[in-house]
Amino acid sequence: MPRIESGAVLSDMSLSLIEPAPGIRDHHQQRSDSPLPSGDMSCSDTAEFAESTLICNDVVRLNNRTVGETDTEDLESGMAFDEISRNDGLQIITQSLGSAGRKLCTTNQDDEITLRMDESNCSEPPPITVHQMFMESIEKYGDYMALATKHDEQWKKITFKQYYNECRDAAKGFLKLGLQRFHGVGILGFNSPEWFIADIGAILAGGLAVGIYTTNSPEACHYVASDCEADILVVENNKQLQKILQIQDSLPHLKAIIQYKDELKEKRPNLYTWAEFMQLGKDVPDSQLDEIIASQKPNQCCTLIYTSGTTGSPKGVMLSHDNLTWTAYSAGNMVNLRPATESQEAIVSYLPLSHIAAQMIDIWLSIKFGGTTYFAQPDALKGSLVTTMKEVRPTAFMGVPRVWEKMQEKMRTVGAKSSTLRRKVASWAKDVGLKNNLNRMNGNRALSFDFRVANQLVFKKVRNGLGLTRCTKCYTGAAPITKDTLEFFLSLNIPLYELYGMSESTGPHTVSVPDSFRISSCGKVMPGCRTKILNPDADGCGEICFWGRHVFMGYLHMADKTEEAVDEDGWLHSGDLGKHDENGFLYITGRIKELIITAGGENIAPIPIEDAVKQRLPIISNAMLIGDKRKFLAMLLTLKCDVNNDTGEPQDNLTEEAVQFCQKLGSKATKVSEILTSRDAEVYAAIQESINRVNEKACSNAQRIQKWLLIEKDFSIPGGELGPTMKLKRPVVSKMYSDQIDDFYKDAITPNMPDNPLTAK
Repeated sequence: MPRIESGAVLSDMSLSLIEPAPGIRDHHQQRSDSPLPSGDMSCSDTAEFAESTLICNDVVRLNNRTVGETDTEDLESGMAFDEISRNDGLQIITQSLGSAGRKLCTTNQDDEITLRMDESNCSEPPPITVHQMFMESIEKYGDYMALATKHDEQWKKITFKQYYNECRDAAKGFLKLGLQRFHGVGILGFNSPEWFIADIGAILAGGLAVGIYTTNSPEACHYVASDCEADILVVENNKQLQKILQIQDSLPHLKAIIQYKDELKEKRPNLYTWAEFMQLGKDVPDSQLDEIIASQKPNQCCTLIYTSGTTGSPKGVMLSHDNLTWTAYSAGNMVNLRPATESQEAIVSYLPLSHIAAQMIDIWLSIKFGGTTYFAQPDALKGSLVTTMKEVRPTAFMGVPRVWEKMQEKMRTVGAKSSTLRRKVASWAKDVGLKNNLNRMNGNRALSFDFRVANQLVFKKVRNGLGLTRCTKCYTGAAPITKDTLEFFLSLNIPLYELYGMSESTGPHTVSVPDSFRISSCGKVMPGCRTKILNPDADGCGEICFWGRHVFMGYLHMADKTEEAVDEDGWLHSGDLGKHDENGFLYITGRIKELIITAGGENIAPIPIEDAVKQRLPIISNAMLIGDKRKFLAMLLTLKCDVNNDTGEPQDNLTEEAVQFCQKLGSKATKVSEILTSRDAEVYAAIQESINRVNEKACSNAQRIQKWLLIEKDFSIPGGELGPTMKLKRPVVSKMYSDQIDDFYKDAITPNMPDNPLTAK
């Protein structure tokens, strides 16, 4: 397919049109609630989607020739496409989706899997590739604005047609550089049009789009690039480039590096500026790219999201074309995103694109519904985000808990400096707002006179100050959020709707919406998905399991981890505990695994960090990382001491090893109490120095230990902190030392760590 010009008719390239099946009747008689007579084809007639024939009644334009048979003139004039009436039946034969037996998971990037189709639902959309979804959107929204970036105080915008053309140019550039099928294109940088174009260009060229966190160390970048067999790495600037230059010699697949911002500080072989890269593929024939696009299937992998599990080892979550396109369709419809032809949505892109939440919202939902994505400045979370919000006035906004908390802190700080009268008015308005919004949440839509007054005096001004005057959908997700923050914004007539999901479910699984939400609930399951509470207890709490077309393909190269995550029946096990209420709202009640999720959405495995501290400090006996639902990481530490041989109780005397360690430092301490009482300068300095060294190795800012505390008594089995096998009982310790833990966070301002406010689960 050539570049798209104004007026060109677009098409799905990889579907074939065949004659309607016998017995297919008028569209109005083919609805899912009307049974088909004998001889007609029902969606439930087949056991396997791999061999299925689907009935589709929407208007579809399909290419009735192969790519090789279609020439440029026909494509540009639209002659290569046949339009089928809504009242005609269409049989769409999928291209070998899955194998003869159900193959719901794989660990190989070039495999095809069986999609989790709802065979009883004839209205379910047929599987499509990323390219097909883009084509559909260009046909509807081609001349609408797609991307907007601010340069020299001016917003530079491009249309969806221009966006698509640049993605094709990038795809041909990747092919010119030698990108192989199902090899990675790693992208390391802040949100920008180039990030989007590289991502989609990699997919169109048959590669895998792979986001890498900007705060990753060179070693962490190496792991991702090596695991995905990255042929090409795309970096933002010299800072990110230097990380790659440190590791490039140990990346055997790496063929080129592209820098998309700033001038190159030095010329190197196979290092390109963005402008140079976009010209590389000019001599690559359109037919070469079109052949690759036409060969792509909805049940093949196109994207990798790297996340960490309980061991801390990154896992490559394999997402298929259908994972992305179907989830965009289902989630967008559930949250009532409007197509651009009705009223164009506007969003601000600022969350890390290596996280599935940002990718789904910023890239895929915007393409599906024709929304405009405005790019925030790189210092968004240092203070410029609100400035961008006030300029853009987004219609939908996603903030991780830490973002909402920082807004809350700022407003409270400003409020405390206001006059007495203003504080009283604000307090009254918030009381009125909370009461009225709780009533609305429970079905009472009536608004009191007081609410209308409060809205004029306070609520409208707050929304204007935050840039939320047009925003009807304020979302939070990727980490737990406190009830205090939810009620704070609800009292200001800014309800925050919670989403719940994981990288392995392509983002959302349950969603809250304006006419159906509850405080502290993650909402209800998306249409086309199912939730199972596994082994519920007396209160109905059990492990939350997912089913649906959003469930991932598997972890790249990790068969054991894939088998742990997805059972033999195809259910995805979340590792979270939860329950439903009588109305179907899902509530998360805890976590099975020990993974810490900070308030900023960072998923952190505690054991590697704890072990690193203990390794550097021979005086430390136990270390427990704190940070779940918290603004930053802290750590409880105990010192090595003698143990009563009879009772197993820890004593005050330091072990010999600990005493020797103290002596090397110049400390004369021989007891735990001596170190704590005097806050022994040498010991405390050594602990801080070691923690600094551990923090230097952290993969991201959020994984750094901000505070620590020495506990006066070591953990033990008699004390209840350790289990029979000496395993740390984290909930017990958290409860025993709850006051000390709370002291870590008293009056704490959320640390400024803007580069990486969230990662995938």
